[in-house]
Amino acid sequence: MSQPNHSNKRSLMLVAASVIATTAMALSIAPAFAQTSPAKPASSAAAADASKLVRADRSMLVDLAEGNRAEVAAGQLALEKSQNADVKKFAQMMIDDHGKALTEVEALAQSKDTKLPDGVGAVHKTKEVALKALSGKTFDSQYAKRAGVGDHESTVKLLKKIQAEAKDADLKALADKMLPTVEHHLEMAKQLAAMK
Repeated sequence: MSQPNHSNKRSLMLVAASVIATTAMALSIAPAFAQTSPAKPASSAAAADASKLVRADRSMLVDLAEGNRAEVAAGQLALEKSQNADVKKFAQMMIDDHGKALTEVEALAQSKDTKLPDGVGAVHKTKEVALKALSGKTFDSQYAKRAGVGDHESTVKLLKKIQAEAKDADLKALADKMLPTVEHHLEMAKQLAAMK
């Protein structure tokens, strides 16, 4: 086997040096790409995180959805069962106003990647079952007290809690928008409950 001559050794050394230099250059550039390339996924991940609600906000939004669904359901029940024109008028307003509010709550939930339950929740379901068993003036009275006064007091409390404690600006804005209407409903419900 022949020994490589000096020119071959020199060529091999140049090739090796070139490979080392190229590798070193590639390695020094790689961190720069590593820092700039993932910036897009990181920023889109941050945007995705910003669109999600923290657990407490998600819970309040679910409660708000259930409350609006319960008002719509109770209003529909009142339209079916009541013979009182004032009760029916109030019930229709609840269906209309809380139906619109529910649409806004659902849109916010969708934009925040939050799944809302389909129903009204156990507490509201229990109230609904109790109201279904009533009729006549007893129904009217209990509808005004439970779905009217009681539920609206709870909703006012929830909306004020959202205003004070929610981290999400959109959720707070929705509470700000809904509160005056719910407070107006509460006053009307108190008047309805006071009627004999």
